[in-house]
Amino acid sequence: MANAVLATPEAPFESRGLDKKQTLWERLRKGDEVAHLITLAGGWSILVITVLLVQHLWVFSRLSRHAFGWHFLVDSTWDPVNGHFGAWPFVYGTVVTSLLALAISIPIGIGSAIFLAELAPRKLSNGLTFLIELLAAVPSVIYGLIGIFLLIPFLFDVVPYFQRFFGWIPIFNGTFYGVSYFSASIVLSIMVVPFIISISREVLIAVPVSQREAMMALGATKWDVTWRAVVPYARQGIMGSIFLSLARALGETMAVTMVIGNVAQVSTSLMAPGYTIAAVIANEFTEATGDLYLHALIELGLVLFVVTMIFNALARLLMLTMKGHEVVG
Repeated sequence: MANAVLATPEAPFESRGLDKKQTLWERLRKGDEVAHLITLAGGWSILVITVLLVQHLWVFSRLSRHAFGWHFLVDSTWDPVNGHFGAWPFVYGTVVTSLLALAISIPIGIGSAIFLAELAPRKLSNGLTFLIELLAAVPSVIYGLIGIFLLIPFLFDVVPYFQRFFGWIPIFNGTFYGVSYFSASIVLSIMVVPFIISISREVLIAVPVSQREAMMALGATKWDVTWRAVVPYARQGIMGSIFLSLARALGETMAVTMVIGNVAQVSTSLMAPGYTIAAVIANEFTEATGDLYLHALIELGLVLFVVTMIFNALARLLMLTMKGHEVVG
């Protein structure tokens, strides 16, 4: 009787330990723990790569940082001969061309995505989507060649008429040389619009059918359903496609290099030639003869990384704000 009493409390603990071991074994056998470790390593690898990238850019730009400090960001002089470097013309050109490209591509991209997802026949939508995805895969140098041989000659014929009506606005004033902020922005908009269309279309298609049926049951037209029910529901995904396109525009190199003019100056007119950070790094990195020159170019890469991070952070904050308003509403 005593032995039975003494054994009774120990049995549950032994069985519990056995159950734990069996549970862990089952998880290992089914791959849960392995999948967890693999995905955890993948997530940490992104952080490690980012930190290493920033660390290398920071270390190998030390001569430029020590020589110019924060003045490097606002100085407009880029003189490799005399060893004086300033990043402002390149930061200005990068931001201006990217934002103008978005201003051109957003209406075209979202309008096309709405048509393909909601209004076009399914066969036509699938065929056009396939072509759009092909455009996204075209190398950037091809877009640069199209800009040189097709876009710029076309703009030489169109810009004089455009300036006749809008030349009084400072951003459209001045002599048009072909290569300019305006040309680079149009080429960039052509490059990023396939991303907006493709991603936004998939997001719109993923909207639940119940959203459409609810408004149609109230007697709404097809356009009312699309504009008041489908688009607001997919708003965050559409914003994500826009900022993904912005990141592509900020880092674009070859196409912009071929049509922007590559002149280190700041001009209020979009018709003037300019320069971008990616373009100056691509053009002058192999020509950097001195250590200070090389470190200045690497610091430009660090500045581009920071600018891209800032825009992405602002995009994330904007999307969180929109999500917060939706929850409150």
